[in-house]
Amino acid sequence: MRFLFLGDMVGKTGRTAVWQRLPGLISDLKLDFVVVNGENAAGGFGITEDIFLETINAGADVVTTGNHVWDQKEAVTFASRHDQFLRPANYPAGTPGRGANLFIARNGARVLVANIMGRVFMHPELDDPFTAGETILASCPLGEQADAVIFDFHAEATSEKQCFGHFVDGRASVVVGTHTHVPTADCQILNGGTGYMSDAGMCGDYDSSLGMEKEEPLNRFISKMPKGRFEAASGPATICGLAVDISDRTGLAEKIAPLRLGPRLAETLPDFWT
Repeated sequence: MRFLFLGDMVGKTGRTAVWQRLPGLISDLKLDFVVVNGENAAGGFGITEDIFLETINAGADVVTTGNHVWDQKEAVTFASRHDQFLRPANYPAGTPGRGANLFIARNGARVLVANIMGRVFMHPELDDPFTAGETILASCPLGEQADAVIFDFHAEATSEKQCFGHFVDGRASVVVGTHTHVPTADCQILNGGTGYMSDAGMCGDYDSSLGMEKEEPLNRFISKMPKGRFEAASGPATICGLAVDISDRTGLAEKIAPLRLGPRLAETLPDFWT
């Protein structure tokens, strides 16, 4: 199965770049399943229903989120209406929406996608992510109810991300980190066969501070005083993500590579599909 994950869409420039490029990527790379993190798509803070639907219309099979999931108030309402919209699974019981769901890929594979948020340096501090991951895997094991299992682990600390990867190694197809908006250089296949990357990076303007216009973040570091609001940067966006070839036999990763398309970072495409 050919799987593509795209990191946090930031603002209009990030989401527009994804909408424009994703249909071609699906066609050219013959992708079977695509997950996009959309928690920063609305001006850098949260996501609206219209943006979610446009992302699905562009070809995403699932949209994941993170700590900004409720920044747009309408998300509390529409989260429960759409099976393809995921919020972190370790929110307390009774939270609107769902944290994991089973989907059918273009090749007919059953794909379990789960969104989990870390707790180190994160707000709000949610339930234990490791317990949440164990519960999800027990309810839909790889090789039994699911042909592939994907985790979007939304967290700040790389140590927590790496430990979660090792925790589910051999029981999940892919663990990919989001939230820090900077692509890491550690994409790999773990010893048990799980594809892993600490952070996929963002889909947004890299002439910025994590997708935000850099003047106000810089001011706050220097003066410790706010002068204005954070605004999403509006320059040309670079799309960052992770491509994984998942075995149809085992459901584990066979090949893995970063994907980067845009004006500022070195462009990379998975050579095993091109």
